[in-house]
Amino acid sequence: MIARTFLISIGFISLVLGIIGIFLPIMPTVPFLLLSAYCFSKSSKTIHNWLINHRLLGRFVKVDEGIPVRVKILAISFVWLSISSSAIFIVKDNHLRILLFTIALFITIVILYQKTRK
Repeated sequence: MIARTFLISIGFISLVLGIIGIFLPIMPTVPFLLLSAYCFSKSSKTIHNWLINHRLLGRFVKVDEGIPVRVKILAISFVWLSISSSAIFIVKDNHLRILLFTIALFITIVILYQKTRK
């Protein structure tokens, strides 16, 4: 029950961050939405189905054929570049820096676990 609540919470937080990323060029969109899809797939089939079938957001997370290696590399690079620069130049609190790097690690893991298109 606690794990399910935690995954749903992380899913919604990353969903909001992904939506913000649509409008802010600095924020990555796809990695956050992939993290949301992953969290929802492990915690709530209803929310997961809503996300992957969403008219606008679904196209970011549907990976039926897999993600090309080039896109994975670019996505992971951009996540680490943007989060590292934020953690170094903007965030002063070490606890928040740890949180940012933890988020980057989770996003990286989610991207790496997605099927790779050959």
